[in-house]
Amino acid sequence: MKIDPLTFWIVLPVLAIGTYVIRLSFLGVLGNRPLPEGLRRALRYTAVAILPGLVAPAVLWPAATGGQTDPARLAAALVTLAVGIATRSVIGAILAGGVTLYAVLWL
Repeated sequence: MKIDPLTFWIVLPVLAIGTYVIRLSFLGVLGNRPLPEGLRRALRYTAVAILPGLVAPAVLWPAATGGQTDPARLAAALVTLAVGIATRSVIGAILAGGVTLYAVLWL
């Protein structure tokens, strides 16, 4: 799909300004003030809440297999989760999941 150059050059600055305004609304308004403790506590869980939403579709409906659940990816996800819980090491969990994925795909 090809986009018209005029449309592109109109949309690009509008999106840039929109992004700037959204970020400024938080940083400019709240930048010099301490956040309430309840909000700070909730923000700690943002990555934990978003990451499963990003990973789950790639594990359960991977594009590499045409949307069919793949035992190799499922095994890698389960090993990653188990190692992450057991060791509390992000790097260890990622490495264990990667090794599991490639080992099961190789078999």
